[in-house]
Amino acid sequence: MSFLQPWMLFALPLIALPVIIHLINQRRYRTIKWAAMMFLLTANRMSRGYARIRQWLILAARTLAIAGLLFAVSRPLASGWMRLAGGSVDTTIVIMDRSPSMRETGANGGASKLEMGRDQIVDSLKLLGSNRWLLIDGRDGDPVEVESPDALASLVSAEGVGASSDLPAMLQTAYEYVRDQRPSRTDVWICSDVRRHDWAPGSGRWQAVRDAFLALPQPVRFHLLAFPDVATANRSVRITDVRRAETSSGAELRLALRVEQAGGSDGKSTVPVQIEVDGARSEIPVEISGTTGEVKNHAIPLDGRTQGWGKVSIPADANAADNEFYFVYQKPAARKTLVVAEDPEAVRPLAIAAAVSPEPSTESAVETIGPDQIAGVAWEEISLVLWQAELPQGEAADRMRSFLSRSGKAIFFPPASPAGGEFAGLRWGNWRATELERPVTGWTRDQDLLAGTRGGSALPVGDLEIARHCELVGEQASLATLAGGAPLLCKPAVFADDAAADAMAAASNAYFCATTASPTDSSLARGGVVLYVMVQRALTAGAAGLETARRFDAGAAPAASTAEWQLLAGSEDAVPSEYPIRAGVYRHGAKLYAVNRGELEDRTATVGDAQVAGLFNRLAFDRVDGSAGGGSALLSEVWRLFLAAMVAALLIEAALCLPRKMVPAAGSAASFFPGTPVREAAA
Repeated sequence: MSFLQPWMLFALPLIALPVIIHLINQRRYRTIKWAAMMFLLTANRMSRGYARIRQWLILAARTLAIAGLLFAVSRPLASGWMRLAGGSVDTTIVIMDRSPSMRETGANGGASKLEMGRDQIVDSLKLLGSNRWLLIDGRDGDPVEVESPDALASLVSAEGVGASSDLPAMLQTAYEYVRDQRPSRTDVWICSDVRRHDWAPGSGRWQAVRDAFLALPQPVRFHLLAFPDVATANRSVRITDVRRAETSSGAELRLALRVEQAGGSDGKSTVPVQIEVDGARSEIPVEISGTTGEVKNHAIPLDGRTQGWGKVSIPADANAADNEFYFVYQKPAARKTLVVAEDPEAVRPLAIAAAVSPEPSTESAVETIGPDQIAGVAWEEISLVLWQAELPQGEAADRMRSFLSRSGKAIFFPPASPAGGEFAGLRWGNWRATELERPVTGWTRDQDLLAGTRGGSALPVGDLEIARHCELVGEQASLATLAGGAPLLCKPAVFADDAAADAMAAASNAYFCATTASPTDSSLARGGVVLYVMVQRALTAGAAGLETARRFDAGAAPAASTAEWQLLAGSEDAVPSEYPIRAGVYRHGAKLYAVNRGELEDRTATVGDAQVAGLFNRLAFDRVDGSAGGGSALLSEVWRLFLAAMVAALLIEAALCLPRKMVPAAGSAASFFPGTPVREAAA
């Protein structure tokens, strides 16, 4: 049990006062043996058993009364956090998981996990008190200070959003605040549903942040209010693909969507899905078998619009955050590829791979130039650069970095005679002959350019024949590896020669292939499949950066100039600063943005109790599990119970102190003198 005024417990030795007073009273009179009284003493000893029991009961009642009073004024708390320390807290930090899964309600409806957790924490903080309260919600890098716990309940940034939470990063923010401000004592309250994708228990950041807190000289205690339960009947809907296509009968929108049920079902069920496109609504049934139901290439006629937006929705269930999904569309823009090469004939396979579009309705254009013609390029029209020449230097490097920073894609191939120039922290080394006929030993199969097909089949990367490859010098992240560990396809780890804020984003858009499509170097051109898929995926990703209608995961949308965004669909309560993390459709000039929850938000896996405890190993940590829709308080004062116990003890003591009833004996003085009280003789 914990106490709001624990210092009052130092007065507990006062419960010994009745015993001390009793002992002193016993020694008030000297014992003198008097023969005339010995008979009376002998008779009194015969009834001493009852009298002694009555005396001890009176002493116990008086002791309990004092103890009840002391416990009552110490303000005890009834709580799941049995180790919650009392005393003054200088700073209280609240880490609020605002991810879409926290909007899940209980089986009978009622408040969501986020609302229930927030209200319970607010009530607890009002009881405990603190000199300062701060909220960390993951929206930006700085904690938000609030005036009081009551302000937390109405704070906009404590409402649910569409972005996932990053618990290690939020704890890192809390650590940095404690390290810089040095409060005397800090309590960190965490409210979360412990979803695995939010906590990332396998991340090395947990070890770093745990060691950092352990090294602090100030005491920091962590309290976790967890909501691990999952509503198995909850369903979610998601758009997996949206395309505007031209047909003989006119323009149409082709949608692919997926409906998932958290707990699955033994049989089949049908869910009505409502589709809204530019204000026009329709409904289609989706059959769920097991946990998933899918619809592909659902065609919706358009009235000739080249740009627009829409959403899909399913009936209300346990979580309103995953019942809608927004999308935008536009007429596909021409995909233009720039091929930079010293020898145009040597790059013909690259140009062909870029020119043949997988979609007949999508235009593709290819331009081949030499390295000295970079200055005249209209970079705002380019989606992909295929560079097989000396790495760009000087002004050409600046233009390339700018192009990559705005989401353009580039694949660099080695020149015939590398001169040692460096770009993006990498440079070409010497050409090396490859001994094995099929030297590719591994590649990234689940993401990026060499990922498997939608049907789950792997690309035939392992069947490539590599006659020779060019060494790469510098920090890199390999996507395909040759025997011996040399990279075949990689990305730069960082832009070592660029200190700009967009350096990391630009580095993620550049690729280096250690061989060429020349028949003397590899079978990339002869096989064709790997080269074609690699180029088309890079081209598609680069073209997305030029589109005026784009779809983003919440938290990944461009956050600049949100004051100029116009809300077209979504929550009316959202403030402009939170548009990039709120699900909805927004207009920014001529551009349309659809912001939705990330795909990981539809996964229900949670972190186990033992694993959560391990993440806070050696830290002062307590946990209480809550439930959506529940109404019990985390902390409640129970001083009234102790006060009632004190009153009961005093009543018992008073009853025991009452004199025994007088009964007149036959032949006694009372029979001759009525009304004269005579004590009943001891048996």
